[in-house]
Amino acid sequence: MALRKSDLYSSLWAGADELRGGMDASQYKDYVLTLLFVKFVSDKAKADPYADVEVPKGGSFGDLVALKGKPDIGEQVNVAVRKLADANDLQGVINNADFDDPDKLGKGKELVDRLTKLIGIFQDLDFTGSRAEGDDLMGDAYEYLMRHFASESGKSKGQFYTPAEVSRVMAALIGIKPNTPKAATVYDPTCGSGSLLLKVADAAPNGLTIYGQEKDNATRALAVMNMVLHGNATADVRQGDTITSPQFRKGNELQTFDYLVANPPFSVKSWNNGLENEYGRFDGYGRPPEKNGDYAFLLHMIKSLKSTGKGAVILPHGVLFRGNSEATIRKQLVKRGYIKGIISLPANLFYGTGIPACIIVLDKENAQARTGIFMLDASKGFTKDGNKNRLRPRDMHAIIDIFNRQTEVERYSRMVPLREIADPKNDYNLNIPRYVDSSEPEDIQDLHAHLKGGVPNRDLDDLQPYWAAFPGLRSALFKPLRAGYSELAVNKSEVESAITDSADYDVFVGRSIGAVKQWWDTHAALLQGISSTTRPSDLIAELGSTLLDAFRSRPLIDEYGVYEQLMSYWNDVMHDDAALIMGEGWDGAAKPRSARILGYDKNKKPKYEPAHIAFGTGVDADRWVMDLIPPEIIVARYFAKEWADVQVLNAAFEEVGQVLEEYVEEHAVEAGMLFEATDDDGKVTNKTATDRLKAARAESADREELGGR
Repeated sequence: MALRKSDLYSSLWAGADELRGGMDASQYKDYVLTLLFVKFVSDKAKADPYADVEVPKGGSFGDLVALKGKPDIGEQVNVAVRKLADANDLQGVINNADFDDPDKLGKGKELVDRLTKLIGIFQDLDFTGSRAEGDDLMGDAYEYLMRHFASESGKSKGQFYTPAEVSRVMAALIGIKPNTPKAATVYDPTCGSGSLLLKVADAAPNGLTIYGQEKDNATRALAVMNMVLHGNATADVRQGDTITSPQFRKGNELQTFDYLVANPPFSVKSWNNGLENEYGRFDGYGRPPEKNGDYAFLLHMIKSLKSTGKGAVILPHGVLFRGNSEATIRKQLVKRGYIKGIISLPANLFYGTGIPACIIVLDKENAQARTGIFMLDASKGFTKDGNKNRLRPRDMHAIIDIFNRQTEVERYSRMVPLREIADPKNDYNLNIPRYVDSSEPEDIQDLHAHLKGGVPNRDLDDLQPYWAAFPGLRSALFKPLRAGYSELAVNKSEVESAITDSADYDVFVGRSIGAVKQWWDTHAALLQGISSTTRPSDLIAELGSTLLDAFRSRPLIDEYGVYEQLMSYWNDVMHDDAALIMGEGWDGAAKPRSARILGYDKNKKPKYEPAHIAFGTGVDADRWVMDLIPPEIIVARYFAKEWADVQVLNAAFEEVGQVLEEYVEEHAVEAGMLFEATDDDGKVTNKTATDRLKAARAESADREELGGR
């Protein structure tokens, strides 16, 4: 049975649960991710003798399984992981976690049991087919863990991870084309765990050549593992401080790249500690302020781009409007035309900080010919996700579509001419609210309407998109009252029916349903043709983009809202279904399978996943799960009459139960016929009723109590 993403995620988080309590997320992530890495490369080596990572004797996950229950399991796991690291030049990358640490894992039997359970959780996972035809199951699992670890690590320790939604947006904004060659380079000078780099590389059909630098050595280790798990083992990720010790140089010059993305730490006060060589990064701009490193990172990125290079960087809003030396630098950047656009993001998206940030899109190509900066205020489009905010699929697609098309949308986006930015009243201040007013229009109170009644015609005029979609509706609902005012032509209680019963409404609904049907008919063969060679990312991209196109011209309907419905279903259900069909084929994916054991209770009895079908009861029950086609669909399609008959019987059963309950309630009282059949709590049970019946017969009780017998 193919491994579903949701099953993998639950198994991984169960592994984290085994460690939670003894240490915080910033520590136990090293244990979970190390075992995940060893399991993955071991499975891949079994399936592919030419896999990127060599698995030596004594260094495989099978060797870890053989250690389960042994008193020296901690020490020997360290030995096995070290063998794997030595064979692949991964020292300091995968062997940072100490599996024999009693302070973190417990002492004696506690350590043995914990590691035995942890290895057992990963033992049943099978990654031999991962990343088949673009379905990066393993990489997604790593991202899943990184996101949760970042969420639990707290404000000071979650900066190693850029939310995947933001990463995907940035990857789509930097001008990668379908014919961009694999040799094209992408660089992240503050790469953290590498997730942002990988999203950019994934956006290129042929991939990209990856370079990254990370100051923290442990986080750099996460990035290296991340690259291997995502099939980018050749990525060059180096350790060091980007500002004081940039690792990618050609002599005394910084190496330059085709693309650049970054989410640097915000407003670092000690950015210039130990800075000896500026590598020309500040020439012509001026030196950034001593106590704030935002522009130091930005100027490093500008210097690291080729003359046609493109990039996107996340920075706090302060870089758009702060004064003094930063204002001088900002003015020069605008004059040189390096800033293509600015996107304001919602607050509280990032794990390292809750302050709002923006994406600054850089483009050196034809910079001198640039006449404006495209500004987009996306600060209001998000959903709550625990204690953080998160971009929804609709928010992401709207940002990407509107930015790349340079579409001006009222209260959302605008191309701002450079002459307006340079105007003395703005003086190169790039704060987006100066140029894009995203506030809602003021609700004007009409005193004449309040005092004399009626609806102002100007308020009705504001609903013109609705009248355009339903041409006869305004005259059906309203009639003239006096100059400039109208009143309802129907009773308030009849407004809804007047709309839904109108011919315009029928036409609107019919055309909307027709748009969906046409979209479905066009793609039915594509969905029916899902096979082992299907690329899930390409499949949902095709479905999503064509659904958006189908509704772009539809009046009143928000095409991004329709897109959100599809993407929510894809993320919750459909991606798993597609993966099942890819791995098992339609027939195999549709067949029931045995329910998996998720763990054991304190009595060592197995705990199963919820089953759709069960034969028998208790521990010995035969449990079956139907992943692809829930039983309700089969029943509704093929056994509708039988199900209706069952429902009738269930209703009759409930009715009998209610009558019985009422009878017991009436007679299980003092002097009642069932009083002698109650237990100490005053309840009538099957046992007490049976015992009383035997006793009543022996006593030759009243015929009425014996039920006429």
